[in-house]
Amino acid sequence: MFSKQQARANSTTQLAGAPATASVDLGGARKPAKIASVIADDVAFEGAVIGEGELHVDGVVRGDVRVARLTLGETGCIEGSVQAETIEARGRIVGSVVAKNVRLYATAYVDGDITHEQLSIENGAFFQGRSLKFQRQAQAQPVIEAEVVNLGPAAAE
Repeated sequence: MFSKQQARANSTTQLAGAPATASVDLGGARKPAKIASVIADDVAFEGAVIGEGELHVDGVVRGDVRVARLTLGETGCIEGSVQAETIEARGRIVGSVVAKNVRLYATAYVDGDITHEQLSIENGAFFQGRSLKFQRQAQAQPVIEAEVVNLGPAAAE
């Protein structure tokens, strides 16, 4: 019914219609596609969520969230601090937010401070708190120590 296609070793191709992270090695082993973890709208989660991948929240999280990328759906709610590289929020966050890129869509509700490099807020979004731009840490200046030499009239003797 199905037949294997012969392919050159070590050749890789992207699947048609698949996200850029999904690929198949035609030389043999498959590479796993990066798939976002999902907390569905009928799920309530209590505790910290920590990971290195993407998280999509349509349900409720009562605890801190630290992931690489967060997508908060319209029905999603996070009660705790959020830290990510990128945050796209359509739902509700009650707590502090720290991310390089933050985008609040028209349905977003954020009650807490946002620390960011880039912040985008659509008309209709609710934001109560402070917007804090990331502050680059100044490099420490080297301390120069020197011996004090008196060049006054007494030094001429």
